[in-house]
Amino acid sequence: MYEHFFQCPYCWEEVSMLLDPSVGQQTYVEDCEVCCNPIEVTPQFQENELVGFHAQSIEQ
Repeated sequence: MYEHFFQCPYCWEEVSMLLDPSVGQQTYVEDCEVCCNPIEVTPQFQENELVGFHAQSIEQ
């Protein structure tokens, strides 16, 4: 697993998520550990290295 730190698009706090580098690119929803709002996360790995990461709010 790969731990990645980023800023929550809702509360702007720094949060971390564990990412699975065995999948090249994936998109999923995970709740912020601070404010509990859903974040759409899209990590991209190449040869087990994180080469791209995007986190955005989900309009409700």
